[in-house]
Amino acid sequence: MSRVKISIIGAGSAVFSLRLVSDLCKTRGLHGSEVTLMDIDENRLKAVQILATKFASEMKTELTFKSTTDLQEAIKGSDFVINTALVGGHAFLDRMRAIGEKHGYFRGIDSQEFNMVSDYYTLTNWNQLSYFLQIARTMEELSPDAWLLQAANPVFEGTTLIRRNSKIKMIGFCHGHYDVFEVAETLGLEREKIDWQVAGVNHGIWMNRFRYEGRDAYPILDRYIAEKGAEPFRPVSPFKIQMSPASLEMYGFYGIMPIGDTVRNSSWKYHYDQETLERWYGSPWGSPDSEPGWQWYKDQLGQITQATMGLAQAIAYYPQASLEMLVTEGAKSLSGDFTGEAMKLYDPSQMSGEQHIPFIDAIVNNNASRFVVNTLNEGTISGIDDDVAVEVTAVVDSQGIHIEDVAPRLPDRVIDWYLRPRIMRMEWALEAFMKKDPGLIVEILMRDPRTTSYEQARGVVEEIFGAW
Repeated sequence: MSRVKISIIGAGSAVFSLRLVSDLCKTRGLHGSEVTLMDIDENRLKAVQILATKFASEMKTELTFKSTTDLQEAIKGSDFVINTALVGGHAFLDRMRAIGEKHGYFRGIDSQEFNMVSDYYTLTNWNQLSYFLQIARTMEELSPDAWLLQAANPVFEGTTLIRRNSKIKMIGFCHGHYDVFEVAETLGLEREKIDWQVAGVNHGIWMNRFRYEGRDAYPILDRYIAEKGAEPFRPVSPFKIQMSPASLEMYGFYGIMPIGDTVRNSSWKYHYDQETLERWYGSPWGSPDSEPGWQWYKDQLGQITQATMGLAQAIAYYPQASLEMLVTEGAKSLSGDFTGEAMKLYDPSQMSGEQHIPFIDAIVNNNASRFVVNTLNEGTISGIDDDVAVEVTAVVDSQGIHIEDVAPRLPDRVIDWYLRPRIMRMEWALEAFMKKDPGLIVEILMRDPRTTSYEQARGVVEEIFGAW
């Protein structure tokens, strides 16, 4: 048993925090660890601490929880810091998008080719990027030997920014690579028999290796497309777009399958307007990044937040009540598939799918495992600069992170037509942030198909950043 101190920044996100707590409870080698929950929202923070403490108690696990609204207090003496915070929250994102749309930029100025996602911003949320650096600087001072596990978006820009400007040990995580298994399941393949690998940048990864029972599995995908590719696509949620027409069309152009949020982060071909979005990503939403798709996401999030606060109040008033019963019964009244999520939390045979706790276990207890990680390229993917963060597969143990060779290599078309343009936009965004120069944002917008004049671009940037 290895007792470590784990700090979760932005712990008011109840579902994510409880997934981590659940994984800790199921990881025997980390029992007895201390978990510090940090968030600026005191009400949500208190609720999460009540639920986490109750959950660990019901799982008969010795975990110690404390909470704080102070970043320095949370980080001091930590062994691992998990950052999941979104500065300004979704309300800030909505305000920035509204200003952009007022000036003629559908879905806001942060919607950029190869970076269309609605749940984080790289051009306008300089507060988020500043917070990343603040966490790194605080760790340098108060926990210089700790690991930073970056979960908060933008992971691509954030990992690159922190690694270029700090010497702390740091890794970025995302879970988009699990859509490899959605591809396999759609094709009727058993996931245990798949040999797969992904490579690229965060929210821009590609399935370079796809083998089944020792043979290339891409011909199986080709047969599926030939037989069923023209059938109407009806996703069960805005996020279930891995097998959408957009994804299959991208596969045809690039030669290998885009995975996870890569399907969203595509060209303007799929994103011009709502009608176009629904054609490529299915009705009624047209991806998570459309107006109805984003509203669906916020509605789900609101339900979860409200349910979390209610659960915490119930436990506070009736401490003898079973959290497992309250969670599983309460999940049935929510519109999403939260019953399965709730049952998974309590199933001792199932981990959440988040990589953070298994990574800590691999580092601390030498339980070697395979991960998909974000780290500096340093020669891993040819054709990409060494100081750019890439997302690749790796084996992690107590000796560190062992990046797998990318085999087979990514096609030239993926490098030249997708990754390099996406990296260029990352570099533009970081330069504008580091220099605090909104004029560079105007120059970015001059290359945007929605821009009809210099005055339009300058006007929207002036309103977003204030007079300059």
